[in-house]
Amino acid sequence: MSTEEKIEAAVFRRLLEHLDSRKDAQNIDLMNLAGFCRNCLSKWYVAAAAEQGQEIDYASARERVYGMPYPQWKEKYQSEATAEQLAAFDKNTPAG
Repeated sequence: MSTEEKIEAAVFRRLLEHLDSRKDAQNIDLMNLAGFCRNCLSKWYVAAAAEQGQEIDYASARERVYGMPYPQWKEKYQSEATAEQLAAFDKNTPAG
């Protein structure tokens, strides 16, 4: 692994630590502000593994990103989206 790859891996681990410390930052907030969320990171993780010839299922990738099984995280930390959050999401999400 190159120095650059080691740095990038450390940054990714730090991002996960930061998201773990900010469970108050809901996925819809992340999507509305940045255009990605924990679920996006999970999908990117699956795709990156596939590029390396490794098969990682989405549930396992989510557990890596969330630090626990997603259903458990959702039950403990996810709040119901407000009307304002949903409106912002609809406005920011391309029709497709």
